[in-house]
Amino acid sequence: MLKRLSVLFVLAAMVVGVFSVTMAQDAVKVGPITQRILDRKKLICGVSTGTPGFTVINTDGSYSGFDVDYCRVVAAAILGDSTLVDFRPLQADQRQAAIQSEEVDLMSRNTTYTLSRDSVWGATFAPTTFYDGQGMMVTVASGITDLKGLEGLTICVQSGTTTELNLADQMSLAGVKYTPKVFAAADATWNAFVAGQCDAFTTDKSGLIGYKGSAPDPTLFAILDVTMSKEPLGPLSPQSDPQFADIVRWSVYATIQAEEYGITSKNVDTFLKSDVPEIQRFLGQGDNAIGSLYGIANDFTVQIIKQVGNYGEIFDRNVGAPYGVARGVNDLWTKGGLMYSPPFR
Repeated sequence: MLKRLSVLFVLAAMVVGVFSVTMAQDAVKVGPITQRILDRKKLICGVSTGTPGFTVINTDGSYSGFDVDYCRVVAAAILGDSTLVDFRPLQADQRQAAIQSEEVDLMSRNTTYTLSRDSVWGATFAPTTFYDGQGMMVTVASGITDLKGLEGLTICVQSGTTTELNLADQMSLAGVKYTPKVFAAADATWNAFVAGQCDAFTTDKSGLIGYKGSAPDPTLFAILDVTMSKEPLGPLSPQSDPQFADIVRWSVYATIQAEEYGITSKNVDTFLKSDVPEIQRFLGQGDNAIGSLYGIANDFTVQIIKQVGNYGEIFDRNVGAPYGVARGVNDLWTKGGLMYSPPFR
């Protein structure tokens, strides 16, 4: 009799435990930013005013690019529709105010993750989506092959960026005196260089490749074989809503994990029928609760992959195929890169 009562007690405790977990999931209260997005049925996402491969404002007013796609990734996760995004073009010196005032819900604007931005801006950075480094471009005709060749010359650089600060640091270390010519916008900086207003142009190497590739005659320009900094780039959001930041974080990880599993926008439906437990869990199928833990749909990863793609698709579509940017450190960890997702469990 005592043994039977003990078994019944254990079973009752298990039922109560399961019921409590279910109630906790049902009672998930979304954060203020997430709630605003749900109420307006739109994600407001800050992007750049134009960076080849990352933010492209097309002639019809539509947006495309690597950073733009990560805005769409978050919209797909929260709203189930990657097109429900209101893009806000921001100059470099407008970013801090846009985050602090919460003018934007999210910023996906080739912004480097730094200590001061994390603290002074009051920003929460998502996982890095693009590992980059600052480089230097010159004209082939100049014959310049290294930083020392820039002694006494003029360098075009965008103001209000880590690029401007890195330039000063690295040229000082190299013992090279130069004159900076600063511009508020990235495109204006590039155009000034092309027009001959300065002898060199510096920005992240991915940007240099993009600008060179978009030039009428790319053979006129050369990117020096030097990397002047570490530039981990990725989305960021205001610190006022940790729950929203978690959604952004796991949405980014979803694109990386999908590529590792071999799940693409074209084959995701076939994976829904998989009998592999970890695939079912990642895709939020059956009784697997993943999205509901954050107050969004359990199949949010499916919507991201189906509507925007996995990390490799996003990379290749925007910077790989158009500009020949190699994956390098932005490859999966299984292929020697830095792209790595924690477990979806």
